[in-house]
Amino acid sequence: MNKSNNAEEALSRIISIANEALGTTTSEKDNKSTPEEIGCSIKMLPVHLLEKAAETAVKVYPVNKPVLESTRELAMELTANPQKLTLLITKYWGPFPRKLTVSFMESTPADLKKRIIGHMNAWSKTACISFVETEGDGNVRISRGGGGYWSYLGTDILHVPTNMQTMNLQGFTMNTIDSEFYRVIRHETGHTLGFPHEHMRREIINRIDKEKAYEYFERTQGWDRATVDQQVLTPLNDSSIIGTPADQTSIMCYQLPSSITKDNQPILGGTDINESDYKFAAIVYPKLFSSTQVADYGKEAYQEAWTKDQDVSDTQIEEVIKSSLIK
Repeated sequence: MNKSNNAEEALSRIISIANEALGTTTSEKDNKSTPEEIGCSIKMLPVHLLEKAAETAVKVYPVNKPVLESTRELAMELTANPQKLTLLITKYWGPFPRKLTVSFMESTPADLKKRIIGHMNAWSKTACISFVETEGDGNVRISRGGGGYWSYLGTDILHVPTNMQTMNLQGFTMNTIDSEFYRVIRHETGHTLGFPHEHMRREIINRIDKEKAYEYFERTQGWDRATVDQQVLTPLNDSSIIGTPADQTSIMCYQLPSSITKDNQPILGGTDINESDYKFAAIVYPKLFSSTQVADYGKEAYQEAWTKDQDVSDTQIEEVIKSSLIK
């Protein structure tokens, strides 16, 4: 077996281990929310871009492809339920050093920018991806306007028009309590890194009483049964989950009340990046890799957020993929 195949096999093993960890947002309530008020759903691209975004994920990190291949057997189901594509495709940036630029949609005080980006870079403790402010349009674009807390997933941010945010942190100011910077910003940055929600793991979903969940999310979020199925009760694809048990204290797991669980015990949820999160980030984004080592491998959630003529061009996407790499 040549070096190229050895490297590809090693990367395939990394992604297989990595896929076991986390699970999906479109709005996550404001910074005064209580656990019962939090709603979670990964912000999705317009449906017409889902297939193209999957191709981009493979271009950025070819080892994403094995998961993509499995979606071909589900073409009919994907037409009826586009979120299945999100659950079956990984959107990781690949195990090579990368620096993503960050900009802010509204006028934002310098100290608040520094504080937000500092929390985003908490993941860099063990991961080879970092975030840096830019005066122009960033790869990551943050708004503090209405709409709750959310982020697009991983490489999907490449397809969001530059006049739109890729992450929303409603109402964040220097007066926002410190614990929310840890809980919310680090969580949303996890989504930008491609980590979905831990509560989408089958082990956790099996603890949830469906009928109670329907009532709870209808009352607290206004979600119908189909939305609850998509955002809470649809587990990650079993074929992509290998290894360690689900971690309900992960920063990527949201709190769910005991009133909707079969065992009357709450899903604890995470308030900061924990040890297992850091270990997972180190597996997906190991600092030991360099770009030269892998250069050869080369109802609301689905709304059309923009028209097709506003789609980001292939040339623009290719430029970001190249420019964000650390040489």
